[in-house]
Amino acid sequence: MTLMDFFGCGFLAFGPPLAMFALTIAVEPIRIIILIASAFFWLFSLLVSSIVWYAIVPLRTYLAVGLVYSVIFQEVFRYLLYWILRKAERGLEKVTTAHVADSRHVFAYVCGLGFGLMSGAFALVNVLADAVGPGTMGLRRGNEFFFIISAATTLAFILLHTFWGVIFFSALDHKKWGQVAWVVGSHLFVSAMTLLNGISYQAISLSASYIILLITAALAFTVAGGKIQNIINCFMKK
Repeated sequence: MTLMDFFGCGFLAFGPPLAMFALTIAVEPIRIIILIASAFFWLFSLLVSSIVWYAIVPLRTYLAVGLVYSVIFQEVFRYLLYWILRKAERGLEKVTTAHVADSRHVFAYVCGLGFGLMSGAFALVNVLADAVGPGTMGLRRGNEFFFIISAATTLAFILLHTFWGVIFFSALDHKKWGQVAWVVGSHLFVSAMTLLNGISYQAISLSASYIILLITAALAFTVAGGKIQNIINCFMKK
């Protein structure tokens, strides 16, 4: 049973992102390199957040404060990744078959997925390790839905980081500060909503996360040049 929990939650959280990786990123080596680089940038943001957390002792007792500056550091490093990627465009032209200027949304998507995968790995690996056994939460201690809620939340954050990457990069290119504010604000909001899990309001937290995910996905689709009519036409052909 514990093994079923492990694989079920693992596939729920990482199945769709890994499918996205296999179908859209693994086909071109430069995308894999950018994905790995973006994952390291997320790690750097975590390192800086950890240093601040250890350095400022009074803040350790306030989880909400740590959450805020952790999100801020993630967005700062997202900007640094954007800046470096734009500076490296000439070099990328020499190692990729696609025209970089036409692939900006693709690279933004790759960077966002790299952020999300690393974020999800750190959020869920320890939980999955506990899910293997020798027992799982439930009955008289803990919540029997702890593992599946953790997996569903992790999936939401991985996809959100992917869409945030597309919106953030495009917004900086076109100086649309409202979209930048949406990325940072929604990141703070969804992260703050996870604090409700500690007081048994998981349904509210998860619902809010997926509502924001749907809105962000629609915005990213529009930013990348997609049109609702194209989706309708696609379904009509089928």
